[in-house]
Amino acid sequence: MSFKAHFRRTLDAQPGRLHFAAHSHHPWPDVTFEAHQQAWLDAARHLDSKWDLVFEQLIPRVQGRVAQELDLSSPASLVFAPNTHELVLRLLSCLPARPRVVTSDAEFHSLDRQLRRLEEDDLVEVTRVATEPFDSFQARLSDAAAAQRAQLVFVSHVFFNSGAALRDVPALVKALPADAMVVLDGYHGFCAVPTSLAAVEDRCFYVAGGYKYAMAGEGACFLHVPKPTSFRPRNTGWFAAFGALQDKHDGRVPYATQGAAFWGATFDPAGLYRLDASLAWRERVGLTTDVTRAHAHALQRRFIAGLTPQHPVGEGQLVVPLADAHRGQFLTFRTPDAKALSARFKERHVITDARDDRLRFGFGPYQDEADVDALLARLLPA
Repeated sequence: MSFKAHFRRTLDAQPGRLHFAAHSHHPWPDVTFEAHQQAWLDAARHLDSKWDLVFEQLIPRVQGRVAQELDLSSPASLVFAPNTHELVLRLLSCLPARPRVVTSDAEFHSLDRQLRRLEEDDLVEVTRVATEPFDSFQARLSDAAAAQRAQLVFVSHVFFNSGAALRDVPALVKALPADAMVVLDGYHGFCAVPTSLAAVEDRCFYVAGGYKYAMAGEGACFLHVPKPTSFRPRNTGWFAAFGALQDKHDGRVPYATQGAAFWGATFDPAGLYRLDASLAWRERVGLTTDVTRAHAHALQRRFIAGLTPQHPVGEGQLVVPLADAHRGQFLTFRTPDAKALSARFKERHVITDARDDRLRFGFGPYQDEADVDALLARLLPA
């Protein structure tokens, strides 16, 4: 199986490059080029009235595609923002002073850096639960949330520094304290791990974006807001008042109802044009998340099977073994030489990624078996 013909603009831009950082900046399918152009053309044609087009046609379309991917009953529960950090700040701004937060020790920077900065000024109380061993993580997280009387539980669906995925999202969400805000970070799960929020859509928030596996690039992040919700984010933009501007509010700042209360303010909609095009293309060619996952995992198995003692990494260094079906679309090797190896591979036009002592290889639909074989050859000592 190969979808490489749909990525010609990116693949031909640097012939010979092997991009195995599919957990990071995915190549964009060719359809996103025309979509990006369309954003400019619509702005030129409609000028200020382009926002009617964006809110009345583009956003409902993208909401519908994302809702279908996540098995949500109401596309209106989704709001968009340029990045997940903006959405994380909006969520944090709903909480009382010095909130009690329970999370993992493997959250991405969009949350972790912000929490650590707030901790410096004693503005938040954070408990971090070790992700390893992965088999017991969910039980340990729910126990910590109960013990700490957590007001926010924030956890990744797929952990960025290992590729390990939660074993049972509905079971975890249901095990958490009923009065806690629950946020699932789907940044490494959306379009990479089949995800149904149907059983918990009225209980947990879900934040993700199109930068990675949806292959739409920057500027297209989103938040699912459970209903009913009475949260009034302190970090709020004027879009959050749409539909409430004429309401009587007794001197209080008005909010739109339900998910719309989490909108921000003016943004560049080009990312949503690309996300719309990419998700529509996936549907046309039958590239469901199940198909994507099976393709990536098949390439992973071929890669591991081809490793020899002469290669700089081996199967024994995998943080999440191939036998563990609860993993994302990248493999992570634990090695003290991670950064040096990634730099050496880059000199050979092989793009990987290193985080501390973790070397990551990502696999995606723009690769095929020949690319894996070429990767194995280039990783061998000169």
